[in-house]
Amino acid sequence: MSQPNRFASAAAPFPTQREAPAQTAAPALTPATSGPDAESFEALGVNPRFIQALERQGITAPTPIQARAIPPLLAGRDVIGQSRTGSGKTIAFGLPLLERIDLRQRQTQALILTPTRELATQIADVLQSLAGPGLRIAQLIGGRAMGPQREALAAGAQIAVGAPGRVYDLLGQGALHLDALRVVVLDEADEMLDVGFAPTVERILAKTPANRQMALFTATLPTWVTKLAARFSHDPIVVSVVPPTTRQASVVGAGRNGRPTVGNSNASADGGPADGVGQAPAAITQKVYMTQEGGRFDALMMLLNQPREMGETTLIFARTKHGARKLAKLLEARGYPVAALQGNMSQNARDRVVAAFRTGETPILVATNVAARGLDVTTITMVINYELPESAALFNHRIGRTGRMDRPGEAITLLAPEDAPTWRRMQQDLGVSLPPIPWPGGQNGSQATANGSAYPRVTPPAGSFAPAAASAPIRQASPRPAPQPMRSGPAVIPTTLASRPVGFTGGSARGRGSRGGGRRPQGSRWE
Repeated sequence: MSQPNRFASAAAPFPTQREAPAQTAAPALTPATSGPDAESFEALGVNPRFIQALERQGITAPTPIQARAIPPLLAGRDVIGQSRTGSGKTIAFGLPLLERIDLRQRQTQALILTPTRELATQIADVLQSLAGPGLRIAQLIGGRAMGPQREALAAGAQIAVGAPGRVYDLLGQGALHLDALRVVVLDEADEMLDVGFAPTVERILAKTPANRQMALFTATLPTWVTKLAARFSHDPIVVSVVPPTTRQASVVGAGRNGRPTVGNSNASADGGPADGVGQAPAAITQKVYMTQEGGRFDALMMLLNQPREMGETTLIFARTKHGARKLAKLLEARGYPVAALQGNMSQNARDRVVAAFRTGETPILVATNVAARGLDVTTITMVINYELPESAALFNHRIGRTGRMDRPGEAITLLAPEDAPTWRRMQQDLGVSLPPIPWPGGQNGSQATANGSAYPRVTPPAGSFAPAAASAPIRQASPRPAPQPMRSGPAVIPTTLASRPVGFTGGSARGRGSRGGGRRPQGSRWE
């Protein structure tokens, strides 16, 4: 007997106000190993049109979060899904959401809320690539004029993707109507339900139909998130593919002759991660170095001068907007192809920077935490924490920008002596042992340039920032020799940093396939 479909009729009436359920207790977890995962999209009952779109992107098999979250979503259940960053959560909720959309209706049928503009744009791109030009998506984000967004809604966008602030503004102006809404998704739910966004999110959800479907996806799932999510969900299924008491992490320690060694360690519940911190992807090798006073920039230069494969990109995290701009200018003055990404930039400028980084035109990006969530660039093979973030959760989100979809990646953290107490506390929150080793030293950063780097050297723009000590070598640098084929080989830093993963291209914007055994709703018109 087939399961009832709450959205079987495209014309079914929806109430205009949602009444929050009375329960506040956290819902019970659905075991992640409740059954074998499907190995193909056909086995999931996914629409052949979407399967073909996935195959064109080289996606042929589902990831665990897709395999386990899509069945209840296709069956119309509310779902809270937890999986590490880079595991394919967008397609996990995206495929069932597309099955709910009726292209004949020019009304907003799905609302996706995200904490960042970049994530909203990325989700819209993924859904559009799966559905094709027949689907209308409105991106409701700040930093852009409201006029075109109002026009997109008035033209009958079936899906609205945006940040809470702009969504609530358009809702209050009467430009966004939610009476025909069928699905609501909170991506990065831990951030969306935190104190900064929670009041606005709650006001938005209060205006959604009572029988709409709810999906919340997150990389970290603290207890408070499940309790709060229960207020907005109907008997939700909580699917987690992250072991709750075990965390696999790379451990860097001192080996023979003082050389660093890399191994693995399991932190159990006694020494495990703090509530909701989550896991780092197993494909990521983590390395932590203690630099000398004033030597952090020297270490960064040496890291960037490693041999690397063609097409690989590097993401560097700074703590403040000013720090990100200053660091990018320092690197640019030395000839590195680099750009900065931070919150004070206009949305158009941010889009241009991300596009150049994604294509490899600018292979080095210095960013604040605005890039820690939602930036999905498959060619990132090295993430460098030039400065520590404010929390262990942000640390995991940062390093999760590499190792996407289980591809290999490196996450390197550079500490200054004053960072030692903060790093000790962060290790406890992460539930890992990552003792820093002394940086081995090398060339002086004030005299180094991109001439020794695998990245193509660029001419610093007129008026670019550079310390006086660095100006003479930059002006007098001899022409760079003819370029040689990119190769992996001995690095100028410790042996553990000499091995580089092979570069790659292509792949999806965020994830791979999915699984779902539910019937396709009759309200969907994708045939």
